[in-house]
Amino acid sequence: MTAFTGISLTTSAQQTQKAARQLAVTSTEVRNDAITKVADALEANFSEILAANTADCEAAKSEGIASALYARLKLDEAKLKSAIVGVRDVGKLADPIGAIQIHRELDEGLILKRVTCPLGVLGVIFEARPDAVMQISSLAIKSGNGVILKGGKEAIRSCEALVKAIHQGLSQTEIDPSVVQLLTTREETLELLKLDQYVDLIIPRGSNSFVKFVQDNTRIPVLGHADGICHLYVDRAADIPKAIKIAVDSKTHYPAACNAIETLLVHSAIASEFLLEAAPALQAKNVELRGDERTREILNIPEVTDWAVEYSDLILAIKIVDSTEDAIAHINTYGSKHTDAIATEDAKTAQQFMNQVDAAGVYHNCSTRFADGFRYGFGAEVGISTQKMPPRGPVGLEGLVTYKYQLVGNGQIAATYSGSDAKPFTHRDL
Repeated sequence: MTAFTGISLTTSAQQTQKAARQLAVTSTEVRNDAITKVADALEANFSEILAANTADCEAAKSEGIASALYARLKLDEAKLKSAIVGVRDVGKLADPIGAIQIHRELDEGLILKRVTCPLGVLGVIFEARPDAVMQISSLAIKSGNGVILKGGKEAIRSCEALVKAIHQGLSQTEIDPSVVQLLTTREETLELLKLDQYVDLIIPRGSNSFVKFVQDNTRIPVLGHADGICHLYVDRAADIPKAIKIAVDSKTHYPAACNAIETLLVHSAIASEFLLEAAPALQAKNVELRGDERTREILNIPEVTDWAVEYSDLILAIKIVDSTEDAIAHINTYGSKHTDAIATEDAKTAQQFMNQVDAAGVYHNCSTRFADGFRYGFGAEVGISTQKMPPRGPVGLEGLVTYKYQLVGNGQIAATYSGSDAKPFTHRDL
């Protein structure tokens, strides 16, 4: 069922588009108040949301859900509280709508502005991850966009409880609750991908195969990433205890996340010393290690069969390299352009790595787990983009607005500025 029971998805999308157009011209204060009311409603329905999620988790376990997917599905008290804090934080961010990016006189009395405005309607499709409902809805409201959400079947009860609370909060404001809509069936997903007349951007969040399926089955622009194959390179000049700490956090803090490392690259000059200390630290956290031939001469572990795998689990591939150039080449060959890090005390080497690795995020001496909109101060994120064109990396409010050119004159015509007696433009920035 949709949030608009008894009507077609096309009609529902039309209603969301209409509500979004009304939302786009509301004041900052109205949108911030709506976000506060939504956060209040989420808190008021805290127990109901957790109960719905418990039911989802129990059903998923009985069906043999993969551990990585279960970790994304589980919404405990701490996770829910943190997500609600994230919703409130979005309300504190600067308004992304109406910012004047260009203010230019083309000629006396002919003034050009480039002004930010909402995209329109977002279609967000995600597997598990019910917390995405809160993040995305708050960002959509703040940026003046409507949103049609489609969660995975394993999270249906959680998503319904969350959207019910969001609608409850919005009903206490002047914003039409139909600006946020929930879909629940696979058939609706396929239909959503065809609604290019009403939906302006599709954001898929899920597995590699899932994202590629979305990309292959819609004419609507798609923002997202297919893989999260992240790397940590431990350079010959690394501080070994520091590098071990970073490696353990990058792999084990939340192994199901797309910003967890899947491959550890180690410079041959320190490989034996580092690996003999790092392996026990990782194995103490139940990490299954796999290695190339040189690594297996040091550690008694299975062989890596594929360097282009997103494990999303407590599995880590290890490769020994002979130079920073080799590490960069490996990452640019097998990485997914998500987030990659170097551990080194050599600033020149770090800069080389950060300049030459082709990824949305490149880090020096810190965990890849910082690749997150909330940690970047975006309040939340709608997803992480690994495409070259902006937005790239964690996508917050700035990725949900576009711009329009507004030109105000007083009867000017183009013919005045062309031909043999053309009047020149002043092109003066104001």
